[in-house]
Amino acid sequence: MAINFKDAVGLHADALQLRAQRTRILASNIANENTPGFSAQDIDFKESLARVEAETAGEPVFEGDGETKFRVPYHPTGDGNTVEIGVEQAAFSQNATDFATSLTFINMKLRGIAKAINGQ
Repeated sequence: MAINFKDAVGLHADALQLRAQRTRILASNIANENTPGFSAQDIDFKESLARVEAETAGEPVFEGDGETKFRVPYHPTGDGNTVEIGVEQAAFSQNATDFATSLTFINMKLRGIAKAINGQ
């Protein structure tokens, strides 16, 4: 009997991919903190994960769901840059923690599968 690892780890594999995508977006925001006219972006993780789950289940997905969105600044700058470094660093840190959590769940699932295979 073949093991379907996608089914075994559940939505955590999709969550890791989305977290990695969000990491790239947030890192780009931080890197462009001083770029005039740069617009900070982010994704709505919950909405994106729901879109991925709907696609997997074969349900219709509405346009606009899970897309990258521009961040509205709390304190706009004169040069048009919308990056607020504190906001970006906090989002990056939270995303990194959530990434590690999903990775821990996957590791626990895979250890459980390994134990089952070994008959423990």
